[in-house]
Amino acid sequence: MSRITESPEFTREEVLQAQRCHSMHMEGICYPTTPIGMHFLLIHYDVPFVDPETYELSVEGLVREPLTLTLEDIKARPSVSEPVMMECSGTGRSHASQRTVFVPWFDAAIGCAEWTGTPLGPILEEAGLHDEALEILFTGHDRGIEEGVEQNYERSLSLEEALSDGVMLAYEINGQPLPPQHGAPLRLIVPEWYGMASVKWLKRIKAIGEPFDGFQQGNKYRYKQSEDEKGTPVTRQRPRAIMRPPGIPSQLGRSRYVKAGPVSIEGRAWSGFGLVERVEFSTNGGRTWGDAVLGEPVGRYGWRAWSYEWDAWEPGEYELCTRATDAAGNTQPLDASEVWNVGTYGINTVQRVPVFVLKHEQIEEQERGLINKVKDKLTEMTAPTSDESNPSRSDATKS
Repeated sequence: MSRITESPEFTREEVLQAQRCHSMHMEGICYPTTPIGMHFLLIHYDVPFVDPETYELSVEGLVREPLTLTLEDIKARPSVSEPVMMECSGTGRSHASQRTVFVPWFDAAIGCAEWTGTPLGPILEEAGLHDEALEILFTGHDRGIEEGVEQNYERSLSLEEALSDGVMLAYEINGQPLPPQHGAPLRLIVPEWYGMASVKWLKRIKAIGEPFDGFQQGNKYRYKQSEDEKGTPVTRQRPRAIMRPPGIPSQLGRSRYVKAGPVSIEGRAWSGFGLVERVEFSTNGGRTWGDAVLGEPVGRYGWRAWSYEWDAWEPGEYELCTRATDAAGNTQPLDASEVWNVGTYGINTVQRVPVFVLKHEQIEEQERGLINKVKDKLTEMTAPTSDESNPSRSDATKS
């Protein structure tokens, strides 16, 4: 059963999860292809050590010719490289008034890396699927206990999804061998779906004749309004637009400060239900909107750039928002309550960024204030102690 909290403070368990997993740095939006170190990471259990020299992947179950493939066998097959937008289904969880106790994501459990591997379809065709085969089950080497259930991480895809264009077994990210934390030596990549489908550290591929109802599919990753419901499965990424926060940040609260004048806003948008066809931008918390200018998508499965020119001449406090609409007509909601569910999955509420627009003299005044604080602190740190300033007292103490 999912544990729910309404506290604005994060629990110890959430902090532990946040320590092991990390979101993308929002300033990384400027890169069309996300650098490896900036790409988000979600690790359910431990990062397993899987030796690439002795690695073997089994393809079994309802197949005519079971296969055992080494990493070299897989690399020898035809390869493809695709930028793929990946997003954790828990992105936005911390915007909900009630949230599941897990990784406390805000808006940036995302990344758009280029993955290289071999298409899955031809491997399944080579193994020869029996007519009774209904789904393809993917098992990872990672193992742990969740809600009292000991398990390997496992997910399945329907035959149609597993054989679809773009699904691959990946062994490289951004032209480099997969690092351990990203699923080395081999992982599944399922474009347009939330990241839970892209099983890491692949151990086994098995054709099965019934719908998979294991823990990570029958219990977790389902949209439901109560624990009593079975709900519907979490699958494709809901539309989302995010901006690169403008100006400079405050160190702790991450509020933004910009100089009064023209401000160029840049961002990215994506959806697993079709191309993003519209991005809107607001400077007043979503009361009014203006259309952003759309750029070209990064490949077939990557995100799409957008930009907006903001005339920020009036000093004051603003709340910047952005939202996306995809080709299927799906639009981001203004509030998390509109898409709330027990697991707090797919909370694609609009991004909100508080920004202070300051006159040049205000910024200079703030900078002078910070400099004076630093000077005062340095003076305090280097000032002699009372003993140092009174030699006779110091000598008396020593004697």
